[in-house]
Amino acid sequence: MNRIFVAKKPALMSSNHFLGRLKRKYNVKKAGFSGTLDPFASGVLVIAFGNYTRLFNYLCKAPKTYQATLWLGASSPSLDNENISRVEILKPFAFESIEIVRSSLLGEISYTPPKFSAKKIDGVRAYTLARAGSEFEMKQSTMQIYDAKILNYSHPFLSFEITVSEGSYIRSWANLFAKKLGVNGTLSALCRVKEGKFIYEDEKALNPLEYLNLEQNEYFGSKENIKDGKKLAIADFKIQKDGKYLLVFDEFFSIVELKDEAVTYCLNKVELC
Repeated sequence: MNRIFVAKKPALMSSNHFLGRLKRKYNVKKAGFSGTLDPFASGVLVIAFGNYTRLFNYLCKAPKTYQATLWLGASSPSLDNENISRVEILKPFAFESIEIVRSSLLGEISYTPPKFSAKKIDGVRAYTLARAGSEFEMKQSTMQIYDAKILNYSHPFLSFEITVSEGSYIRSWANLFAKKLGVNGTLSALCRVKEGKFIYEDEKALNPLEYLNLEQNEYFGSKENIKDGKKLAIADFKIQKDGKYLLVFDEFFSIVELKDEAVTYCLNKVELC
């Protein structure tokens, strides 16, 4: 079965475990997902079955939008509510102060990813190492914050919606927010509501051609050359400048790369469903 769709992962479940549930639900063996969500988080997860699993590198999955709730005064080494170690009772903040901090955390932000995250350290998920008590360091990184707005402030809980670049960590952004207020803070909820153009629509099957981040090209030679994986001449393409392109035929599509007067297959003859 070739299929691509958006599923909604529940909180407190790994993305791999959730994928296993979907494989059993749809009775498929070959399946994958893109855009790992930490176990603590819920929301949009892009799922593909069959040959469509080969498309993940070409999907338009940015920017990403999340809704989250920051618990002001709570402390947790994982920056979420799984490992609360202390709760400090705080006086409410003026909303003007909240807005000043929000506006200061837009644009490019430097941050350190949380140890309890899905980032890999020498091939192992960081949260696996953290839960095992292993000693390791996370490298500082940057994230782009395109937009952030306050949805509700009911002290000590501050709910917000944020749109970010790929590779961003909302828990780290929320931690920076709390530190700018001069307090500790941790997320009590996190949900990804959008990943590029992908939104949750009851696991509806999607047309992959509408989500590929590729320019479409035309091939003037015989499509049998593509189907048989034969060598292609750059002169037979409408667009001949270097780049990766989508070729669409009646019953299948392919992805090719034109570079230095040569044509190579990135993906060949993926059937349309």
